[in-house]
Amino acid sequence: MFVSALLTSVGINSAICFSFLVLYSILRKQPAYYSIYIPRLVAEGKTKQRSDFNLERLIPSANWLKKAWMLSEEELLSSSGLDAVVFMRIVTFSLKVLLFAGVIGIFVLLPVNCSGDQLADVDIANISNNSLDVFTISNVKDGSHWLWIHFSAVYLITAYICCLLYYEYDYISSKRIEYFCSSKPLFHQFTILVRGIPASPGRNISDTVENFFTEYHPSTYLSHTVVRRTSKLRGLIHDAKTYYRKLVRLQSNPAQVNSNRGSCFGLFRRKADLVDRYGKRLGDIEQHLRLEQSEVSSAGKEVPAAFVSFKSRYGAAISMHMQQSNNPIQWVTEQAPEPHDVYWPFFSSTFMQRWLSKLGVAVACFLLIVLFFIPVVLVQGLTNLNQLQIWFPFLKSILTITFISQVITGYLPSLILQMFMKMVPPIMECLSSIQGYISLSDIKKSACFKVLWFTIWNVFFATVFSGTALSQLSLVFEPKNIPTKLAVAVPGQASFFIAYVVTSGWTSSLSELINLFPLITSLVTRPFSGNSDDELEVPSIPYHKDIPNILFFVLLGITYFFLAPLILPFLFVYFSLEYIVYRNQFLNVYAPKYETAGKFWPIAHSCMIFSLLLMHAIAVGIFTLKGLPLASTLVVPLPILTLLFNEYCRKRFLPNFSAYSAEALITKDREDQNDPAMAEFFDKLVTAYGDPALMPVSFTTNADSLNRPLMSED
Repeated sequence: MFVSALLTSVGINSAICFSFLVLYSILRKQPAYYSIYIPRLVAEGKTKQRSDFNLERLIPSANWLKKAWMLSEEELLSSSGLDAVVFMRIVTFSLKVLLFAGVIGIFVLLPVNCSGDQLADVDIANISNNSLDVFTISNVKDGSHWLWIHFSAVYLITAYICCLLYYEYDYISSKRIEYFCSSKPLFHQFTILVRGIPASPGRNISDTVENFFTEYHPSTYLSHTVVRRTSKLRGLIHDAKTYYRKLVRLQSNPAQVNSNRGSCFGLFRRKADLVDRYGKRLGDIEQHLRLEQSEVSSAGKEVPAAFVSFKSRYGAAISMHMQQSNNPIQWVTEQAPEPHDVYWPFFSSTFMQRWLSKLGVAVACFLLIVLFFIPVVLVQGLTNLNQLQIWFPFLKSILTITFISQVITGYLPSLILQMFMKMVPPIMECLSSIQGYISLSDIKKSACFKVLWFTIWNVFFATVFSGTALSQLSLVFEPKNIPTKLAVAVPGQASFFIAYVVTSGWTSSLSELINLFPLITSLVTRPFSGNSDDELEVPSIPYHKDIPNILFFVLLGITYFFLAPLILPFLFVYFSLEYIVYRNQFLNVYAPKYETAGKFWPIAHSCMIFSLLLMHAIAVGIFTLKGLPLASTLVVPLPILTLLFNEYCRKRFLPNFSAYSAEALITKDREDQNDPAMAEFFDKLVTAYGDPALMPVSFTTNADSLNRPLMSED
């Protein structure tokens, strides 16, 4: 049953993947879809939106594969930044691990598993339900000396992954320093964010900051910008933009403006009347906006936080790392983000507010994990045909049809789970935004961490221990039984996770390539929008969604490497698709909106270490169950050595990801001393961190310009 369901799932997804590839090869050449498949090239002026018909556009082409394959790392670094390089290094790291594991697993472990006779006593009537067990370690006879091959494989893969991790950590750490040393001066390198500014009698926040830093940092202090409460202003600007877009849409077609849509009891108006009404409303909002901006600029709207800029990178670093006050919750400093990376809607003005927001987010994450057990239980019910017939007895006659039962048990469960998982990244991003992070990059990084561990717990552990939530909670009270319970439960879910890789992995890779949701949105809205002149918005890659998916599939590969090596070829196909698809996306679709300079790699490193520890725990349990206690004992040093290796990497490389060394900062500052452009840079730095909501805006002038004739008549 499982094998036939799996083959059905593979066949369905192979057809879907092939169709996606052909459809993408055609659609990316259509002018109507340039904004979906090559928005970056359009925005950078490297291609033009041509409307003339060309038969060649209807013929599938694989030229994009060659261009994506030929993209070098230096080209990727210069065009998309270090974060894109680190993302692709995670993918190539995964490919290296799976290739090494696949050679051992497929050519060594799989024949050993198949040659076993442990399942010879299984009831033949139920053999179809356990057919995948023939390819797993469960088929090796208890106490067999062949199990020492699996033991050796565990040691071998651990050593290989640790060597790769050290090399990647060293390479990315060096690349991060090299990227910093070769970069031009950036505003955030000279700026820190100061929170918890104490109130001074008779002084406003701005004067307090000025006096403090001129007194304690007189040689390096340059300027400051006080943060103000501008939430109301942002709402007004949003309303103004909404009405401006409506005006643009109406005025872009003069024929429709002068037409009368009919007047059934006065319910419909001429579009000219709507233009007048929207224009008047836009003018009122702009006037209100200017009054609010004038009011917010007063001292009463100040927040006890400010962006403080310095004359050197080293001066900013000294101020950031040193405690500024005897009271540790006052004058709290942290690295400022780039001005376009600042998340203005939220500033925790006090230490207590920031602490309470983090506590609230932790509670919300816990509740989300508990609620997610519901779809997990539903999915696991679908994988068990007998259980499904008990739940829905009226479907018994339909479930006897072979194809339908195969689709329901093999394809549908992982598809449903994938649909529920689509909701997790936006929720985690929302929760991260209220934690007190003041930059979009920090919000994305925090959301990435949350989505990763949510996926590991709710997709892996909740699926493995799929009985009830109580069976999972029992592990907390009986930690010594965790290896044994994992050894029993994990091999039994091999078929589900293979189907999950095929359904979620393969399809999601090709969905990413074809940009399925933007395509559907375009097809639905295009007939109603006409020839819209809206600005082309180039998207940025959602790292908080894609990195957790990649790391989770690596975890599956490492965990099932010696248990069920049959999963490895499916994972290798998935990562091969990811490799070529995302190189194409970085080249044609995505443009960076922020840069963390590779700070996503420590998250990936921690996940790899956890995957190794999980594999070791399962190995201890499986060798115990298989009657090989000596092998279980000899596996125990592996997690200890892995943790020691992780601690060494944390001490050796992690500091380079939290701050730059004095050597790098001073060297960079000395290089800039002879640069004549630095004077202009510091002039811009003084006003760089102004809140965009306080900038002067004028939508009515732009809207009126749409009515002017393109050519004047003599």
